[in-house]
Amino acid sequence: QVQLVESGGGLVQAGGSLRLSCAASGTIFSIYVMGWYRQAPGKQRELVAVITSGGTTNYADSVKGRFTIARDNAKNTVYVQMNSLRPEDTAVYYCNALTRVPTGQYNAWGQGTQVTVSS
Repeated sequence: QVQLVESGGGLVQAGGSLRLSCAASGTIFSIYVMGWYRQAPGKQRELVAVITSGGTTNYADSVKGRFTIARDNAKNTVYVQMNSLRPEDTAVYYCNALTRVPTGQYNAWGQGTQVTVSS
């Protein structure tokens, strides 16, 4: 129904920056919320940042002041600019979108993109 394609992960040194992108496609009437979650080895998946269609944002305390989420509603795309990266930011980052589709509400996940921060 809804496909999310992520890009922009990779390997970076501590203090560096990366920008992740996620584009949604499919038969989508609207997208209520888009965001990013991450999962480190041996840990549960956790929220990184989310943004509503109106632009309201919410960040995990651990990334406030370092990460910035943005959204292009016309392109059904969400971005996260990650600055001052730390080794503890190493994880697989997943895009998420809560959408309205012909059959109702659908919560979509991307396949994940690896972010590795070396010390």
